[in-house]
Amino acid sequence: MKVGLIGAGNMASALAHGLGEPVLVSDVDAERAQRLAKAVGGEALGTNSEVAERADVVVLCHKPAQLAEVAEGLSVKPKVVVSILAATRTDRIEAAYPGVPVYRFIPNIPTEVRRGVLCYAPGSLAAQGPEQEILELFARAGTIIPLEEPLLEPAMALMSCGPAFMAAVVESLVDAGAAHGLEREKAARMAVDTMAGTAAYLDEHALDAEGLRRRVATPGGVTERGLLALEEKAMGLAFRAAVDTVVEATR
Repeated sequence: MKVGLIGAGNMASALAHGLGEPVLVSDVDAERAQRLAKAVGGEALGTNSEVAERADVVVLCHKPAQLAEVAEGLSVKPKVVVSILAATRTDRIEAAYPGVPVYRFIPNIPTEVRRGVLCYAPGSLAAQGPEQEILELFARAGTIIPLEEPLLEPAMALMSCGPAFMAAVVESLVDAGAAHGLEREKAARMAVDTMAGTAAYLDEHALDAEGLRRRVATPGGVTERGLLALEEKAMGLAFRAAVDTVVEATR
C-alpha cells in the first residue's frame, strides 16, 4: 500500500517514521517535504495532486482550516483518505471528499519510535474500503484505540497532548533533583527510566495506577509525604516540593 502525505510537519514526520514506509509527500514548504522524504527513503512531490494520483491512501496532515482548500485543489480524487486533523469530524472530511472511504486517527509523537497511541474513528464508508489493511498498517506505529468520534478530542488531551505534559513532569523532576546536587543528565535518566518502568509495570498489572501508588507509598513513609505535597501545590512547584520533602525526610 503506497502511502502519501499531504503535509510534512512534526506529526506527519513522526507518523511516517512509525509506519516505516517510503512515503510520497508534499508540503507548502518544499524543503521540509524533501527532508522528510529523504529521512524515510520516500519521494517529495511538487503538488498535492501528484500525491493523490500516485498514492493508494492519502493521509491529511495539513492544518485543519485548510481542509476545503486542499480538497478543492486536487485534480484527482484520492482512492482512500486517512485524516489526522484535530477537531475535524469524519462527516466534514467526507463532505470534502464525497464517495471516498475515510479513516480518522489522532496519533501522538511517540508514533515516531513505534510506541505511540492512535485513537481511531471510522467514517461512514470505512467498511467499503481497506479498513483492516489501514488498521494493520497504522498499528505498526503503536496502540490503536477505537473510540466513538465525540470522544476523540477528550482523548487527544490525554494521549496527543500527553507527551508534552509528561515531558514537563520530567523537566520538573530534573530541576528538583539538580537543586539537591544531582547531575542533570543522571537526574534525567532516573526520571525517564522511572517513567518507562512505571508504564511497563502498569501495563503488566491491569493499568492499576491506584494499586501501584499504594504499593509505593507505605503509610507514614517519605513517598506518602511527597504525595501530600503534590496535592497541596501547583504542578511545577508540586514536584519540586515532593522531591524537597522526600530529601529532607531522609537526611
